[in-house]
Amino acid sequence: MASRLALQSLRGSSTILRRQALAVPRLAAIQSRGLADSPEQRANSLIDALPGNSLVTKTGSVVLGTSIAAAAISQELYVVNEETVVLIGTAIMFTIIGRAMREPYKEWAEGHINRIKSILNSTRKEHTQAVQARIGAVEQMKDVVDITKGLFALSKETAKIEHEVFTQRQQVVLAAEVKSVLDSWVRYEQQEKESEQAELAKAVIERVSKSLTDPKNQAEILASAVAEVEQLVKSKAI
Repeated sequence: MASRLALQSLRGSSTILRRQALAVPRLAAIQSRGLADSPEQRANSLIDALPGNSLVTKTGSVVLGTSIAAAAISQELYVVNEETVVLIGTAIMFTIIGRAMREPYKEWAEGHINRIKSILNSTRKEHTQAVQARIGAVEQMKDVVDITKGLFALSKETAKIEHEVFTQRQQVVLAAEVKSVLDSWVRYEQQEKESEQAELAKAVIERVSKSLTDPKNQAEILASAVAEVEQLVKSKAI
C-alpha cells in the first residue's frame, strides 16, 4: 500500500522532479568548478557531515535513520508526496549551496581575522614604541630636579645682584642730585660774594674818587708825597 502511494506521489510530482534534477547537476557543477575536490575529499566531507564522533556511530546513525524512515513509510505513518520531494530537493540544494559557500566564507573569515590581527599587532607595536619613547624621554629628564635647583639658586643670586645694582644706581642718582644742588648753592654763594665784592669795590672806588676831588685831601696827599720824596732824597735813595 505504501509503495503504491509513493508511486502515485512520484508520478504526480514528475515536473518538480525534473526541475530539481536540472538544478542539482548545475549546483554540483558549480561546486565542482569552485572547489575542484577529489572523490575522496567529497566522501570524507559527507562522512564528516554525519552526526557522531566515530565511523561506527556515523554508520549507526545512517542505518537507524533509514530504518525509521522505512518503518514509517511501511506502517503508513508517513506518506511520501510532492512536498516530501520538494523538501528533500530543497535540503539537497541548500546543502550543496552551503558546501559551496563554506570555503569562500572560511577564506573571507580568515582574511578578516588576519586583518584584525594585523591591526591589533600594529597598534600594539605603535603603543610599545610610544611607551619606549616616553620612557626614554623620562630617562633624559631624570636630572631635571638638580638642574631646577641649580637654576633656582642662580635666579636667587641674580635677583640679589640686580637688587644691589639697583640700590647702587639709586644711590649714585641721589648723590648726583645732591651734588647738583650743592653746586647750585656754591654758585649762588659765589655769585653773591662776587656781587658783594663788586659793590664794595665800587663803593670804595667811589669814596676814594670822592675824597680825591676834595681840595683838602688833595693838598694833604700832595704834601705827603712831597715829604716822601724829600725823605728819599735825604736818604740818597734817588
